[in-house]
Amino acid sequence: MPREERFGIGEKIDNLFLDTLDGIRIATFTSKETKLSALAAVALRIDGLKFFVQLAWETKLIPQTQYVALGTAIEEVGRMVGGWRKGLMTKTPAP
Repeated sequence: MPREERFGIGEKIDNLFLDTLDGIRIATFTSKETKLSALAAVALRIDGLKFFVQLAWETKLIPQTQYVALGTAIEEVGRMVGGWRKGLMTKTPAP
């Protein structure tokens, strides 16, 4: 990624990666009552991450090989978080 873009969209992608990891850490150690909302916030960050990685690829800031590798990994994490959230929703009674 060119230097000027590393401090724009590149920094945004880095921050979303770190925020996603931090959100997963928080969801892991939070109480059952707040876990669903924490996972919802993580899902939003993952969607943002997918968007900005796709934007970087479409503007040719990252090559297709990197885009495919990142996209595959992001999709897998998204499926894992979604499954975790769905599992909690079936186990937790509605208020």
